Amino acid sequence: MTTTSHAPGTGDADLDRLTALLERAATGRDGQAWSDLWTELYHNGSLDVAHPLVLPTLADMADAGDADVAAPALHLAGALLVQADQRHEEQNLRREYAPDVARLLGAANRWRQLSTARNDYCHLVEAVLNLEGDITWAESLVRGILGEEYELECPDPDGCAPVWVVLGERGFFSTAEDCALSDDEIETFPLHPADPRALGGLGRRLHDLALGDGHEDVARLFTYAFGEATCPVCGQRFSVAGQVAAVG
Repeated sequence: MTTTSHAPGTGDADLDRLTALLERAATGRDGQAWSDLWTELYHNGSLDVAHPLVLPTLADMADAGDADVAAPALHLAGALLVQADQRHEEQNLRREYAPDVARLLGAANRWRQLSTARNDYCHLVEAVLNLEGDITWAESLVRGILGEEYELECPDPDGCAPVWVVLGERGFFSTAEDCALSDDEIETFPLHPADPRALGGLGRRLHDLALGDGHEDVARLFTYAFGEATCPVCGQRFSVAGQVAAVG
């Protein structure tokens, strides 16, 4: 494990606790250690890199040969960097730890290409985006793909009811009600997926990555995530990804 000197304001007891948590997580045999580690790094409503030991150690874990250790290490590292990006006083974190961020990103891309499980793959794509720092709503985007629904707001400035965008085994539609909580028949409006050939930017990149990595089902879901939905109240068509970004 990477070692380093104390960070300013970090006491011996805090450092010992953090070191012990990282060591537990690195074994790959203690699932609770990851939950405890997230809790340890959660301060004042957001994640915080409490010690310079953290990112280098997570990079060591990601470079190791155990996917069950690498995946949660990449997830945590990406989340830490994104939240640091959002805090003015820590916006230089990526520069300060540039070699470790490069190692983490390289590992995320290697594991992404090796991943065969759909959910694991999506989490690794999220980690790649977070580690690159290109967008700050990767978690919201991937959460909808995994959960097969987004709860969004209509972009109409006058305001409409929340719009549920469903994509997956239940179908591909928008509705004004959470169909998982409704026993009644609900009115639905079909989604309009993007033509993969017409996709650009992030949508094209994610679609092509998933297709190239052998996850055709995920690639198809991205065409819906970067397509359009209809507000069931006002009838306006809007960009799903655009509203995910607005909410995220």
